[in-house]
Amino acid sequence: MASDHITDGGISEDAQQVIDRVEEEQVDFIRLQFTDVLGTVKNVSIPAGQIEKAFDEGIYFDGSSIEGFVRIQESDMRLTPDPTTFAILPWRRHEDSASARLICDVIDTSMGEPFEGDPRYVLREALSRAADMGYDVNVAPEPEFFLFEEDENGRATTRTNDAGGYFDLAPKDLASDVRRDIIYGLESMGFEIEASHHEVAQGQHEINFEYDDALTTADNVATFRTVVRAIAAEHDLHATFMPKPIARINGSGMHTHVSLFTPEGENAFHDADDEFDLSATAEQFLAGVLEHAPAITAICNPTVNSYKRLVPGYEAPVFRAWSDRNRSALIRKPAARVPTASRIELRSPDPSCNPYLAFAAIVHAGLDGIDRELVAPDPVRENIYDFDEERREEYGIETLPGNLGESIDALEADEVIGTALGEHVYENFIEAKSQEYEDYRVDVSQWELDRYLETF
Repeated sequence: MASDHITDGGISEDAQQVIDRVEEEQVDFIRLQFTDVLGTVKNVSIPAGQIEKAFDEGIYFDGSSIEGFVRIQESDMRLTPDPTTFAILPWRRHEDSASARLICDVIDTSMGEPFEGDPRYVLREALSRAADMGYDVNVAPEPEFFLFEEDENGRATTRTNDAGGYFDLAPKDLASDVRRDIIYGLESMGFEIEASHHEVAQGQHEINFEYDDALTTADNVATFRTVVRAIAAEHDLHATFMPKPIARINGSGMHTHVSLFTPEGENAFHDADDEFDLSATAEQFLAGVLEHAPAITAICNPTVNSYKRLVPGYEAPVFRAWSDRNRSALIRKPAARVPTASRIELRSPDPSCNPYLAFAAIVHAGLDGIDRELVAPDPVRENIYDFDEERREEYGIETLPGNLGESIDALEADEVIGTALGEHVYENFIEAKSQEYEDYRVDVSQWELDRYLETF
């Protein structure tokens, strides 16, 4: 579990244990890691001899150089390492030395308080709200990714290194050894891996890790993406979490399973007397996520490319409905073997999202549903992809935003999700994504040139 305490001076017991491990493991450098507003992992490397100072005083950096942080006149910020996130980097371990990483919280030095623009802080605030309502939040994501060959200059191509399909084995799945090395690396960093397999598209893969509290899981997603890329590179492959790198095949999603637990360890989503084994709390949470789904889409599907995945026909959800049995709906209630496994699965997120902001948006949406005692619609058990527009209207099924511009509009119109992000992150996220969409909107693509240049 990630620590919920941000130290401000002094060495805690957890920190001392890290200092001792640094010596025992012959660590020579430590990467202090944090995430910017757009979800890009940043880090500063310090010699092992500076670790005690990092815990005692923090490490200062220029926040004005980080996307969405602060202006140049208010640039001094401080990284405070979370000792519970210490891990040896598997691709940086040598016979007589090693490198490690610590995930950090960002402190606003002018206030001496957590920085409101730190995505990790945004998620902490969401989890604090859940705790005030009597809930702990568990999350389990399923991030998918592609493995592509590199060209002679080491740059990424879109040539896959296998012709495998869903659950295929070698020789079609040529990346099984790569997945194995990735899993070994993740396990050495404390991950509990549940399963791995080849996904539907050629070159596409999925590695599932055990659920945990939402903050630890967000940390794990950031770590996962880093480990996958680093170990793939050791095999001369490029790993990408781009949602739709190849047209007209399945894109990469990050289906996200969510459940609430009481402090006594009981699953607040489970009710054995309900037809779907879902409690009233679970259905209210589900209803909240459905209501705020358009705004959530801006956070969980934050790139122009995300909307090339969110189209009918490629197993990606585009319809605001839920189901207990089929995958064409936005939210699915997976079968649970035991009561503690009752949960809902939001199928729209993709792995390009900032996991801290994505989980915070989902949590706030669901808690809003509980607060307002929203009523979930009836589940849709038919394949919604087969519905025509008239039938969707009959069922009251609406669609998700069709592009980044529409989702930004939805976010701007949704006070709950805007509040979930906090003023600082909300304004900077909107600004960055509006500019991204405008750049895309005015660009002329190769498709347009191929289609029109010699025709008109």
